Amino acid sequence: MPFDVPPQAQPAPLLVVAGDGFSGWSSLNDTIMGGRSSGTCSAGPQGLVMESLVVEEGGGFVSCRSPEFAPPLDLSGYGALEFELEGDGRRYKLAIACADRVTGAAELIPGGLRWVAEFSTQPDGLTRVVIPFNRLTPSVRARPLGIPLRFDPRRIKRLQLLHSKFNDSGGLNPGFRPGPLRLVVRSIRAVP
Repeated sequence: MPFDVPPQAQPAPLLVVAGDGFSGWSSLNDTIMGGRSSGTCSAGPQGLVMESLVVEEGGGFVSCRSPEFAPPLDLSGYGALEFELEGDGRRYKLAIACADRVTGAAELIPGGLRWVAEFSTQPDGLTRVVIPFNRLTPSVRARPLGIPLRFDPRRIKRLQLLHSKFNDSGGLNPGFRPGPLRLVVRSIRAVP
């Protein structure tokens, strides 16, 4: 007689960061490579506010990134990250840095290995974006790696949100727009 196995309960969404919890996030812009874009990140009750002036020539990216998580985030019980944000119609990119528990080789790659995925925002109002972990692709300096790697959600070291002229595949981002930018990230959750 077969036994009925109850279905596994899905974990409840886990709040990673919201509101004032974004304090400590900082801007990282194309000035590190000679570009001229400028921007700031600030945290408040509404969440993370990214305000920038994007200049395409000489670089073409602005970003806000979290401090390093110590210990790294273990999101192995989840399958995606969910963002609640107020966008401006631009296309953005999520970049995740992971700690390499075995060799430390990821830290030796100039510019660092990042797991990236693009997402679009609505021009007005609230946008909810869900990025499944299986959609993340390995990349170094906006260039995809041509080797098979698998994302490990057990060792998330840092999160970064970018507006870049380059897309996931290293080509041009069709949602890129130079000029003033304002993005408000209200919350980030891990979801099943």
